[in-house]
Amino acid sequence: HSFPTRRSSDLIRHATTGLMARVATAITGRTTTFDTSVPAIVQKIQRLNRLETVVYSIDTVVEGSKSSAVLPDLLAGDRILLVVHGQSIAGIDLSRLKPEDVRITDKDGGKSIRVTLPPSQLFLTSIDNQHTRVYMRSTGVLVPADPNLETDTRAKAEQQLQASALSDGILDTASKNARATVTTLLYGLGFREVVV
Repeated sequence: HSFPTRRSSDLIRHATTGLMARVATAITGRTTTFDTSVPAIVQKIQRLNRLETVVYSIDTVVEGSKSSAVLPDLLAGDRILLVVHGQSIAGIDLSRLKPEDVRITDKDGGKSIRVTLPPSQLFLTSIDNQHTRVYMRSTGVLVPADPNLETDTRAKAEQQLQASALSDGILDTASKNARATVTTLLYGLGFREVVV
């Protein structure tokens, strides 16, 4: 349900800073330098904006029904089963990052950075109407089919999908993936030590 993360900081540091510096030196004859002041770093991270880091997809069957308080369902009930496909998207709105969330220090001849990211959030939960279909519909002999029942059931399915994504830890995964992305960016800008 989530994009893979890179866990090894040594590998990230070598792959970004080391390789980029070698390539830049080979082409230009000098080492590339970046503006690593707090305002510049905040701006670079904020440019990632609403960073979507997890797409949680699910296929499930959702039931919707209406019953009579007096008559049995065979006579007055209305029931629908939907095969539902949908997704939830989570991430972090990095445009909310503030200067006080970034601390840069000089340490042993290199710069270290500590960044506190905004909390992860659920950006969107939606039902894919093209891949959602009515599996079964049964209506009592004394009542017409309720035209609103399918719409109500789709809304119920969306709520169930969102609850499922949250209970499966979509926000934790979104936070981990966002930290990995920002960590890679910061090592690429030449920081020796990065804590996100």
